[in-house]
Amino acid sequence: MNLDYIVREPENITKNTSILFILHGYGSNEQDLFSFRETLPEDWIIVSFRAPRETQFEGFSWYDIDFNNPDNFIDVPQATESLNSVLENILKIVNHYGITEGKTHLCGFSQGGILCYALALKYPEMFNYVACLSSYPEEKLLTDIVKDKKKLERLRFFVSHGSDDAVIPFEWGKKAADLLYDLNCYFTFREYMSGHGVNQKNYMDLMDFFSK
Repeated sequence: MNLDYIVREPENITKNTSILFILHGYGSNEQDLFSFRETLPEDWIIVSFRAPRETQFEGFSWYDIDFNNPDNFIDVPQATESLNSVLENILKIVNHYGITEGKTHLCGFSQGGILCYALALKYPEMFNYVACLSSYPEEKLLTDIVKDKKKLERLRFFVSHGSDDAVIPFEWGKKAADLLYDLNCYFTFREYMSGHGVNQKNYMDLMDFFSK
């Protein structure tokens, strides 16, 4: 499935150029996190995907959510289909730009962050920096993750969550720290006095992470 996306290209693109893929949250669109490009490294390619499923109010989602049924909170077949589509499109775009030596990064908010965990832990050899904002590692999508420390060592995670998040509870988000610790992954976990969003301090810390 071809995903719609918007892109910011640097003046010069070589085989060593880094590329960042951005995945928005439920009910949003590809424009949402694309504003991050203003303070991201100028020599990176920035690609922001639009999720394939339409929601109310002209938004989009990666999969349906049932807020009334915790056991079936996510639609696993839809999420798996989206995961495969994102992977397929990432490979296609990286190949299109001829990036053979550059680093590939991920940044996802909420539902998009959930997919970022799954992508990075299933295919760690493909990615480097991974930012998961206001999200959590969904066990139903992590059934076949890589556990080889050697393969996971190139990953660098930035995990952030608002202490007053009413959409994805802080306790869910904190599960990431336990999971990444158990896998011996490099990660930073940050808690902010905020709800389901990215406040100014969170944003500054995120940009600091991507600038290293």
